Amino acid sequence: MLPRLSPTWSFLSGVLLLIATATSRADVPILTVYTYSSFASEWGPGPLIEPAYEAHCGCDLKFVALEDGAALLGRLKLEGARTSADVILGLDTSLTMEAMDTGLLMPHDIDLKTIAFATPWNDPVFLPFDLGYFGFVYDSESVGTPPASLKELVDNPDSPPIIIQDPRTSTPGLGLLLWMRSVFGDEEMAAWARLSPRIVTVTKGWSEAYGLFLEGEAPMVLSYTTSPAYHRHVEQTDRFKVAMFDEGHYQQVEVAARVTTST
Repeated sequence: MLPRLSPTWSFLSGVLLLIATATSRADVPILTVYTYSSFASEWGPGPLIEPAYEAHCGCDLKFVALEDGAALLGRLKLEGARTSADVILGLDTSLTMEAMDTGLLMPHDIDLKTIAFATPWNDPVFLPFDLGYFGFVYDSESVGTPPASLKELVDNPDSPPIIIQDPRTSTPGLGLLLWMRSVFGDEEMAAWARLSPRIVTVTKGWSEAYGLFLEGEAPMVLSYTTSPAYHRHVEQTDRFKVAMFDEGHYQQVEVAARVTTST
């Protein structure tokens, strides 16, 4: 079992219902949702949402699991109008403009005033289903004093080795890229060069990175500030903690959208 974010599952089910209403017209239709692997895994929210949503819509809900949000968008772009997706669920706001450029997404036609969002929202195509903040989770049995800022993580040669994700395939990886840019500005490339010796590996997605972290491949991993809450709630352990940074943490809002080819 692995911790990612902590979305409200009933709200997620409601998002699917709202955004996919137009796909539920035929007799026992199949509603195909492209999402990321941790969402659809046995320990993710997907298996809990599926039976409740199917009973509500009278459809067969099918999750197609991809490595991460950026890989999801890559799959959609590769398939184009041939895609079998009715809904994409798991992009974040760093990818929405690129997703719109595909021409494959359609307005949700939902009155946003009827929904209480955790963050101001007025987008006619994308609906948010969770939000969180990126953070570096560390093993407190291996790391005594974690870095207190992103600058310290980068500039202190004694900072812990880390595992991160590829920004080309992973939304956390892309989030870190933007986070580094926001903190270091024009010095971003030099900052990456200073950090590089302590990057143990770069994975395709979050699940692989966090799994390697739990296996002890590195004492720190790019994840979410909410990740330790899972270990505390499910495993009753405070071993895994998040390093809270003075500059603050980069926010992620994950979204869902309807695909134009959906019938």
